[in-house]
Amino acid sequence: MPLHMIKLCVGVDSVEDLEAHVRARLSAGSGVEQTHVTRVMPKRAAEMVGAGSLFWVIKGQVQVRQPILRFDAIRTEDGVERCRIVLKPDFVRTWPVPKRPFQGWRYLLPAEAPADLGEGADLSELPSALRRELAELGLL
Repeated sequence: MPLHMIKLCVGVDSVEDLEAHVRARLSAGSGVEQTHVTRVMPKRAAEMVGAGSLFWVIKGQVQVRQPILRFDAIRTEDGVERCRIVLKPDFVRTWPVPKRPFQGWRYLLPAEAPADLGEGADLSELPSALRRELAELGLL
């Protein structure tokens, strides 16, 4: 079973916002790959590449995941070594699960990862605020 990561998606109000942000960055010529830069390279990166996903926490709930393609060690303009996470720009919605704020990223074991919404359970038509409220009430 692959290992996953979980991270807060700060400044984004919904999965649709995240998708639009990624589309805009990719179409603006910022590269052909979707990337996210973080401070620390995961020690267990090999367990995630090609099989694991980055689960995004949006507005206090895990709502979507993206497959991890690879990790690149980079040096930023200020000379600091960082980790560039290269993600497949595919957004797989998950069952909403509440998650308290935390700093940075965390490993997410497969047994703890929320399940994908799957075929017959398309909740994307519901407004994100309603999905969030239903999940908080334990109805999703």
